[in-house]
Amino acid sequence: MHILDLGDILIHWREDGDPAGRPVVFANALGTDLRLWDGIMPLLPESLRLIRYDMRGHGLTSCPPGPYAMGALVRDAERLLEAVGVRDCAFVGLSLGGMVAQGLAVKRLDLVRAMVLSNTATKIATPGVWAERIAAVRAGGIEAVAEATMQRWFPKSFRDSPEMQGWRNMLVHQPVEGYLGAMAAISGADFYTPTSGLTLPTLAIAGAEDRSTPPDLVRETAGLIKGARFELIRGAGHLPPVDRPEEYVGLLRGFLHAIGHV
Repeated sequence: MHILDLGDILIHWREDGDPAGRPVVFANALGTDLRLWDGIMPLLPESLRLIRYDMRGHGLTSCPPGPYAMGALVRDAERLLEAVGVRDCAFVGLSLGGMVAQGLAVKRLDLVRAMVLSNTATKIATPGVWAERIAAVRAGGIEAVAEATMQRWFPKSFRDSPEMQGWRNMLVHQPVEGYLGAMAAISGADFYTPTSGLTLPTLAIAGAEDRSTPPDLVRETAGLIKGARFELIRGAGHLPPVDRPEEYVGLLRGFLHAIGHV
């Protein structure tokens, strides 16, 4: 565990692999924290420098008062990478983390040489949908949206397993203010135009059973980026590092080899 003090926020981050290796940075989804990536860390090449962190308002990172702007989340990632000496990383972002990846690549190509846009899009849902979810959480806490979230996140086969309860617990134990703040950031974000100008190596990954960011939405996002590769994981939901870790790592490793990052 590492805590980075940036003055206005404390960021919880972790490093695995080889500190001298080529960096791969992982950014989590709404309602999760850096444990999202636990299942794939042992499967990745030990020669890589693997960095993951908790988004603001999630996990052990500070929870400033909301609402948050997407620019603040991008700036958190930017300052973290600068502080820990990362340049030319492969940035892996899932859902909300994938939006941060897009924003960071648009802003700082010196920090990001390649992206993995996992289960994400340039715009996720509509402001009306987010307003309804925000109202539900304000009225009844995260528990009020937990069941619907599990339905969107996981295929039925995984929802029927004991493991699903752990992910539900992770969701409902996130700070409410941080969850609300991050939902506001997603609601107000639209990267369609800036992302369409990107040309860096990109892998887009979708889960066939994902009801939060369906495959067609991810495919459309990949189509905006010149040369981006799209891959679909059969049977996976919104969090394939959780329900399909081996297939997910296979795609990551193949992409990292193809771009000469490992």
